[in-house]
Amino acid sequence: MHDDFVANLRLLCSYYPSIAEVCRRLTINRAQFNRYLSGRYRPSHAALQRICHFFGVTVEDIALPHHDFRALVQTGQLNREANAATLSWPNALVQRGSEGMERYIGRYFELYHSMSRPGQLMRTLVCLEEREGGVVYQRTERMQTAPGARPCHNRYVGTAVKLADRLFLVDHETLNGHEITQTILFPSFQSQVTRLTGLKIGVADNSERMPCCVRVVYQRLDEQVSLREALAQCGLITLDDPSLDDALIAATRNDVAADEHHFRARH
Repeated sequence: MHDDFVANLRLLCSYYPSIAEVCRRLTINRAQFNRYLSGRYRPSHAALQRICHFFGVTVEDIALPHHDFRALVQTGQLNREANAATLSWPNALVQRGSEGMERYIGRYFELYHSMSRPGQLMRTLVCLEEREGGVVYQRTERMQTAPGARPCHNRYVGTAVKLADRLFLVDHETLNGHEITQTILFPSFQSQVTRLTGLKIGVADNSERMPCCVRVVYQRLDEQVSLREALAQCGLITLDDPSLDDALIAATRNDVAADEHHFRARH
């Protein structure tokens, strides 16, 4: 069980740029925290509660077998409190907004022009699932600060509803708590959902923290693609990436026509 705790703690830390960053945010001595990571010492009850609260998990969660814990982290199922909070909208709205959402359940690549790295596209992984009478989702960003460096991750959890032929997705960042985003998508009128387009509003993830609005594409993933394979493809990509087609590039272009007075989505 202790080996599982160590492996689970290391996994949670891997979503941050460095162990030093985790220790700074936790205000825990680096040498002491390294003892937890090495398995030499088990945190006291108070320290364990503090660590679990910081990472948004329970004491029972972090003691799970590592294989089970990893699967729960990757699919966002450990964010029970966060997911419950996102479903605290008026019950009538959640219930009405859940009608017709079953066909959108699944995994998507989300693609849009990076708000912090102009000229590049950001590809993230979005997993929508039905839970507790509503549709919740996790969105995972994978960023590599330098070639060969270990990637860091941002995780967002939120709720998705369908109202009057539009899909509304609202989420918040769970690791640092520094951002809320909203996405509005056109629904699909085809027999199979392959791509969804719309607008996304958020904040650039840099010191400028500039509010931005971008066109966004949700690309449905084949069920045979594993989470590991999907996450490996996430991150910043250039516009000449061979995985991009002309229609996708056009759908994410943030131009404004001469006769447009607002920044509008394009179906």
